[in-house]
Amino acid sequence: MDALLSLFAHFLVLSLLAIGGAITVAPDMHRVLVEQLLLLTDAQFNASIAIAQASPGPNVLFVAVMGYQAAGLGGAAATMLGIMLPSTTLALVVARWSHARAHLLAVRAFKAGMAPIVIALMFATAWILIGGGGNPRLALLALVCALLVWRTRVHLLALIVLGAVLGAMGAL
Repeated sequence: MDALLSLFAHFLVLSLLAIGGAITVAPDMHRVLVEQLLLLTDAQFNASIAIAQASPGPNVLFVAVMGYQAAGLGGAAATMLGIMLPSTTLALVVARWSHARAHLLAVRAFKAGMAPIVIALMFATAWILIGGGGNPRLALLALVCALLVWRTRVHLLALIVLGAVLGAMGAL
């Protein structure tokens, strides 16, 4: 139980330092899990990251894989709760605070200013995912999907399935 509390407390602190995602604090996770507590080997640590990165889902899954390898299901729960609790709590508090003060000029200005930044970041991500425009068919598919999501009620998952089918058929 002490080991689980120790893991939870350490990952709780790491969460507050993980600006850019949990992967940014992986070196300290390595220091604690491999070098200090000797709960994982280098190979297990690297495999945890590789397995989670290759799996569908959020990148933070490597934390659960490491926790599981270090201390079973309790370890997975301790590390995931530790890494997720502060950031999730902060997001909820800020969302509630801004929603309750939506009438304030500063809150409206912040949201209005952030909207173009978020849209630009989404376009930048799409540009990277389509290979920088190197494949015109992917660029066209991305544009059509963006327009369909924006202007219709077509569900995003249907478009993802369509893209997967087109890719499997070799159309992309």
